[in-house]
Amino acid sequence: MNEEKLLSKKKPAYPVSRELNAYLSEYNRNIKIPIFYEDLLRFQGSVVVYDKHDEDTLWVRVFYSEFEREEIDRSLKKVYAILHSDGSEATSPYLNVDAIDYCTFGNSKPFRVKIRNILNDNYTYFYVKKTDASRIYGIELEHFLSPYNLNFLVYKDTLIEEHIAGIPGDVFIKEHLPNCSEPEKAQIAKEFVKFNERCMIRLLGDMRSYNYVIVPVHDFDHVVYKIRAIDFDQQCYEGKLKVYRPQFFKENFLMVELVREKLQKTSIDQYKIEERSIMAKRMINAGKRIERLVACMMNDEISSQENIEKLKAEIYELTQDVAFKRSDKMGQVVRAALDFVQRNYENVNMQRLLEG
Repeated sequence: MNEEKLLSKKKPAYPVSRELNAYLSEYNRNIKIPIFYEDLLRFQGSVVVYDKHDEDTLWVRVFYSEFEREEIDRSLKKVYAILHSDGSEATSPYLNVDAIDYCTFGNSKPFRVKIRNILNDNYTYFYVKKTDASRIYGIELEHFLSPYNLNFLVYKDTLIEEHIAGIPGDVFIKEHLPNCSEPEKAQIAKEFVKFNERCMIRLLGDMRSYNYVIVPVHDFDHVVYKIRAIDFDQQCYEGKLKVYRPQFFKENFLMVELVREKLQKTSIDQYKIEERSIMAKRMINAGKRIERLVACMMNDEISSQENIEKLKAEIYELTQDVAFKRSDKMGQVVRAALDFVQRNYENVNMQRLLEG
């Protein structure tokens, strides 16, 4: 499937509404930081960053004047302390900003900051991006509905995201997947089915292989592979349902083939049900906070009317749930999707009680 036919050529960045800003403040996501995205754009020069195979990574390493670099480094170390600790500058003397990279590819054009502890050479990354309401909704929904917690900060027009560690999906498919054992391939196929289902339900789009990572987890005598989204720019914007199903992107072709080869239809259906059930449980556990977030989405403008009309019609045709047909905003489509999953989960549990 050619992604150019699935995705719009350019997704606009949506401003943070007053209601969303109040939500972020209430849950300590909206915190004053000492540097803005625009400050990092004042670099004086750059060089291309190559990978270990000498291929262009689409990132460039940027350089600043000596006077500006001192202030930028101090501010970035402060941001790191706010993101990962209590914001104290006590650790600043032990931190070093090793590199600031700028991505020239994609919508968000982020900066990637490498912070190293000079006492032990441990290092980590974080990202500085332009604020986009749909991206914020995407991160928060991932925080609630996936197995993983996410840490981020918003201040005015700047978004700070923590780094999500893992092997980029495209690299894993090319370099690691061929060397996996047959049981490992079956487990990866299972995980891709669940990932595909999770993205579709919460309407996270554009999960091409370079927009997610594979995380190997060592468990006793074997390795378990998990899949994590790392790009949330296409949260409930597009009008085509296929955009929210990773299986339809050509970059994921080998993963789809793996599912066909390793899993029977009954197993695929079982894993889909498992993922829907666990997502329903996560919604229940998230309680009022996810309700508050979705309420913000339902009042927000985060897509075009054309996309909304097309998407709700496609989902209604699939589910026959009139809640989709009645949706006027993209947030209402998300609300209907989450309600659909939770209602089915509750109905199954009620049926079990009646049968028991």
